[in-house]
Amino acid sequence: MQNKQRASVASKRWMKQWPYYVLLAPALIYFLIFHYYPMYGVQIAFKNFLPSKGVWDSPWVGFAHFERFFNSYYFWTLIKNTVFISLYQLAFFPASILVALSINELRNDFFKKWVQTITYAPHFISTVVISGMIISFLSPFSGIVNKLIEAIGGGAIPFMTDPAWFKSVYVISGEWQNFGWGAIIYLAALAGINPELHEAAMVDGASRFKRIFYINVPGILPVIVILFILNMGSFISLGFEKIILLQNAMNMDSSDVIQTYVYRAGIQDAQYSFASAVGLFNSAVNIMLLVTFNQIARRLNDTSLW
Repeated sequence: MQNKQRASVASKRWMKQWPYYVLLAPALIYFLIFHYYPMYGVQIAFKNFLPSKGVWDSPWVGFAHFERFFNSYYFWTLIKNTVFISLYQLAFFPASILVALSINELRNDFFKKWVQTITYAPHFISTVVISGMIISFLSPFSGIVNKLIEAIGGGAIPFMTDPAWFKSVYVISGEWQNFGWGAIIYLAALAGINPELHEAAMVDGASRFKRIFYINVPGILPVIVILFILNMGSFISLGFEKIILLQNAMNMDSSDVIQTYVYRAGIQDAQYSFASAVGLFNSAVNIMLLVTFNQIARRLNDTSLW
């Protein structure tokens, strides 16, 4: 009897909220078709995939591809480059927070909108165009950066062919392109802070810096934690588009990362199973980092993804 009552209540609730389910349906269908259904192909990481036999009929090889990757001479080079660039990027994580706090303190609406436009604009430039700009600006012969260095008495620096410079060029240009866009979420969180808190702090004589530190920062701390967890969930997933465009034979020792290697092995060399195994390893590490930092965040301040 109780089960029938519960079913009736659930049915009535569904009938009452059906418009929300209709709105949610396209997103669910999209993820099911384009994200979950293709996951059956992950099994080729444990097979010797033969296109003539297909995914299901290709012979199993177990963890042979993973062992080949772990025992290869380039394994530690890929791990070192990937982790170092990821840590380098992580060091700039507070940049968007500082930009959001700074923009939030501007009182001139025209200047505030102008600053927002300037900082957001680079995000909408395509990766190909950004890479072309970087190569042109850093050219040792005609690049504006080296012209400025020479104007103050320095010598031209081969930024794009010197492996020591690649990581800095990649990370700093990426932050320039995205730090303004990343500030949008923090600005939205700052807009939700009760203005009466600031008014009370001003009455008590608190300076602007103290109000930022004791009101704004704690107010957006949950958002900071959530975005940091999501950031760790893609810690070693750098993407290969920009790196491929900036990569050359001279800087390969510093620029070769897991994603570029997967691209070469899978697309250029047609080693589909081996490339899938390397990509699966990358995803597994990201999942472990996501779960670990989510647990740490939940224990420290009760803020987490789940």
